[in-house]
Amino acid sequence: MMQLDQRDLSVLEDPLRNKGTAFSERERTILGLRGLVPPVIESLDQQIARAYQAFREQSNDLARHINLRALQDTNEVLFHRLVSEHVEEMLPVVYTPTVGLACERFSDIYRRPRGLFLSYPDRGRLREVLRDRRQRAVDVIVATDGERILGLGDQGAGGMGIPIGKLSLYTQLGGIHPARTLPIVLDVGTDNPRRLADPMYVGWRHERITGQRYDDFVDEFVQAVKDELPGVLLQWEDFSSEHALPILERYRNELLTFNDDIQGTAAVATGALSAGATATGVRMREQKVVMLGAGSAGLGVCEQIVRAMVADGLTDDQARARVFVLDKKGLLTTDRPELGPAQRRLAQPAGTTSGWSPADSALATVVDNVAPTALIGLSTAAGAFTEQIVGSMARRVQRPIILPLSNPTSHAEAVPQDLADWTEGRALVATGSPFPAMRVGETEIPVAQCNNVCAFPGIGLAVVATGASRITDPMMTAAATAIGRSAPILRDPKAALLPSATELRSVAFEVAFAVARQAFADGVAETREDEQLSKLLRAAQWMPAYDC
Repeated sequence: MMQLDQRDLSVLEDPLRNKGTAFSERERTILGLRGLVPPVIESLDQQIARAYQAFREQSNDLARHINLRALQDTNEVLFHRLVSEHVEEMLPVVYTPTVGLACERFSDIYRRPRGLFLSYPDRGRLREVLRDRRQRAVDVIVATDGERILGLGDQGAGGMGIPIGKLSLYTQLGGIHPARTLPIVLDVGTDNPRRLADPMYVGWRHERITGQRYDDFVDEFVQAVKDELPGVLLQWEDFSSEHALPILERYRNELLTFNDDIQGTAAVATGALSAGATATGVRMREQKVVMLGAGSAGLGVCEQIVRAMVADGLTDDQARARVFVLDKKGLLTTDRPELGPAQRRLAQPAGTTSGWSPADSALATVVDNVAPTALIGLSTAAGAFTEQIVGSMARRVQRPIILPLSNPTSHAEAVPQDLADWTEGRALVATGSPFPAMRVGETEIPVAQCNNVCAFPGIGLAVVATGASRITDPMMTAAATAIGRSAPILRDPKAALLPSATELRSVAFEVAFAVARQAFADGVAETREDEQLSKLLRAAQWMPAYDC
């Protein structure tokens, strides 16, 4: 219930309290708003109609993104109701792919402050800066250092667009109250010459801090979060491979945290693979997977697939023997001295290729000799899944599962329509970026977007509602399983491998339920009966509506 104080004009500047033309006669009188808003008193539905008209009149997707961000900064209830009623149309504008362009143009389109910029010159006083936040009680933080924004590289402080967009979806789909979310950029400089030379750049104009100085800055940030906001969920987003996994490993047992690029991507990709396995009748433990891409995201997906295979009855060693990972040099094998620890855990034994013809480790050779059931790409190598490679796979597998997951669209390892053409329409496809439906004869088959939005809103709802203290690997496996169970292809063989945008809020709830139950099993949250849990999750969800 909105507190009505005499002449509280600040309500018009607070997007969480502002109702615009929906303020009642009584509210206008008590708050002293007469004359400050037009005399018409409108319903939320009427406001939505006007806002949608304004959205449709914008000339391009960047303009539409700016329009929605302005609405979000003015009236959060109206923004979230508008997006919820047009989610299929607006999700790609609020988040991927348009948010990438918004990050590149962040300094040009900057209008109003949102979130916190923790800049390297403020080292030594990050706890003080964190105290300056507008939100006093926070449930979820999304933090980035802007170094690896989607497939667009280093955007420095412009990376703020990613946490803002992610947290909008935590609210839109997971039901996390917008007042309890906090986007953060760790501004440690940028190595992007275009940003450094841009007179409009709003970030710290300095080359990136590296090495021990970088590690110390991140550590000061984490300690400030632990001190100021104990129990908050801290999501790491769009850090480079050099930093992403080490940061996750360093802090995952200190606070409630996960890395969406590693673990969220892994949950959704494994969910898509699980759905494909169910649709084809080939169990997870029988899959053979070739992954092109040995960065943190690719390795995270492979580790999650290994856990899913183990859950289906294999030993850890048996599961790893069925996963083949390649980087730019070819197949990861234990005799390659340059491999890092995470890569080495997924490396095949030395000499694996010695009996192959030809005896090399290129992708085509690996596919020819392994005969994988699933081919996944997180390499940013556009067109790497060639007709020869896909054809070789399709000759041995009736329904090959092919996931070209690199972003943006220009970096995808294959175009879905090509995959359909090369496999006579037999390929099961999910991509990292949006693509049009595949045409197979007279039938159109939608292309599932393997977007982390299938995972993180539900994970956030689960841990916020249950008060979980940690996010465990089995909790991420539970998320992947729930996503796989929600696949439309399980109801219709001509449908997609992953849910559509209109299903995402219900999917978030199913993911939340599965993750929460696993949190109970892992002893990181207080156990509740299923009926109690369902009520708890529903009660924790914020719905965009005006207080009466």
